[in-house]
Amino acid sequence: MFDQLPSVVTALQAARHFEQAARVVLRTALLLGEEALEASAFAREGRLLRGVVHLRPDDAYRRLVSLEWESLATSAPGEEPLQTGEQPQGALLTSASAWRAVVEHGCALSIDVGLGTLSPHEGAARGIPAPGLLTTPFTPESQERLLSRQTTHVCVLPLRGVGGRIDGMLVLEASCVAAIGQEFIWRQVGPRLQLAADLAAPYLSGLPHEGALPETDEFLPVVGASMANLIGVLRVFAQQEETLLISGPTGAGKSRLARWCHERSARRRGSFESLDLMMVPEELQMGELFGWRRGAFTGAVRDNPGCLARAQGGTLFIDEIDKLSLKAQAGLLHVLEERTYRTLGDAASQQRANVRFIIGTNADLRESVRRGTFREDLFYRINVLPVRVPPLEERRDEIAAWARYMLERHHQEKTPAGVVRLSADAEKRLESCAWPGNLRQLDNIIRRAYTLALVQRGGVGQELELRESHVEQALAYEEGRQESLVGVLGQAARAFVQEAQRRESPLDIDFAECLRGFVLAEAVQQVGREEAFRLLGRESLVKSRNHLKALRQELKKAEALCKEVGQPIPALFAQAEGTDSRGTS
Repeated sequence: MFDQLPSVVTALQAARHFEQAARVVLRTALLLGEEALEASAFAREGRLLRGVVHLRPDDAYRRLVSLEWESLATSAPGEEPLQTGEQPQGALLTSASAWRAVVEHGCALSIDVGLGTLSPHEGAARGIPAPGLLTTPFTPESQERLLSRQTTHVCVLPLRGVGGRIDGMLVLEASCVAAIGQEFIWRQVGPRLQLAADLAAPYLSGLPHEGALPETDEFLPVVGASMANLIGVLRVFAQQEETLLISGPTGAGKSRLARWCHERSARRRGSFESLDLMMVPEELQMGELFGWRRGAFTGAVRDNPGCLARAQGGTLFIDEIDKLSLKAQAGLLHVLEERTYRTLGDAASQQRANVRFIIGTNADLRESVRRGTFREDLFYRINVLPVRVPPLEERRDEIAAWARYMLERHHQEKTPAGVVRLSADAEKRLESCAWPGNLRQLDNIIRRAYTLALVQRGGVGQELELRESHVEQALAYEEGRQESLVGVLGQAARAFVQEAQRRESPLDIDFAECLRGFVLAEAVQQVGREEAFRLLGRESLVKSRNHLKALRQELKKAEALCKEVGQPIPALFAQAEGTDSRGTS
């Protein structure tokens, strides 16, 4: 391995994308594994199958790349192994238990799939005697899944970030029935594999996604570069049967992504059912999930099949899972473990739950577990394929495209005739806004602006253009909403950059210091000059009687920016200089 280090480092340094770096480390790890296997007692009976890189910082999947040994073994020396557009469906999930153990103990693991055991490598675990077995359960589902793809032995290596943070894992799979119950090659080759993983980890965490943007469709009409990684992972997860956990802020599009995953799954011919627990009182949650028979409780005047029955053969999306009562959590856990349930009021018969579960939440479920409001065993049952949808604030490259889509959709709902457009200025204005309500808020603004545009022109015509003035009016209705300081500062920063882009000459960043003048002028107007300086942490200037001089200096900087961009100096500045300590002129 040490002889190969220079070439491995050179290849990693040359990588420009995550996928390239992942293939470098997977190739290295597989070749190391093959070398160890050939030198072992299992050379004739065993064979390597594949390697997989799982990048999941903060416990949410971000990227996923696999490499089959067969494609590597059949490629010529120095030739890139054959890659396909889709990741091999069977070469993805190792074990949620293995990931938990890697994060908890910070060690490399060996898995004997036949026995269903996980064991740490010598000297690798934090405070765990090795060799030995970890207490983390290896579930029957994981065992069955691995054995179905002929995997009998797995090596799991942590991808360590700065300070020992675990950002993901590198997994190697092998098939060797003769070695079940015996020491396989992983512990022997483990230190060299971990060195390769440690070399690659910074590149895997820091490099961008490779390739063109994913194709859009009716269920996901907009995908920007900021979402390409996530969609690539979801494209693979959609084909799995394991529970998918989609977290992210309210209005970010979790339900749309759940429906998109259903349409790309083997269950797409089945129904897609959605249960928003925010809309269901606690006392009705069990009934909505499992259904009820007439007379099961007061008010049950007719049979209700429930979401599980309606989703039979398809997908059930349960949103706002943190709102599920502890009693209903126990019921859902039973369904996930046993795949059976009973309808309320019908204790005699047991129903089979042939359903793929997708779970949505905007809460920190780990924190809910710590508070005792969410069952830990249920959390681990649903945290199998976790992904996190970023807020619209982090997807600014998508804002204009989503706005155009929403506008056209709304126009089609109102009148299929004619053409509707979003002006370039309106797009820029939307892109400059903070969107704490995410896509849901953007849709509301577009609908409101569309209505205002119709009112202005006196009804629907052959052509309608949504202009910046319509967007401004629509936004004005939300002025009562308190925006975060960071969000407003972000808007100011974007406006500064847009002004610099419009100019023929650069706009010096030193002009950004004028914010102090604007803040002081506003504070003086609201509370008076001396109180303004106390409020903003400059009481020492008041005591030394230098606050008026400091105010004038800051206002001069702000006035310089106004002159530079050709804007009038706000009257607020003159008022601030002429205001006494009590806030009166």
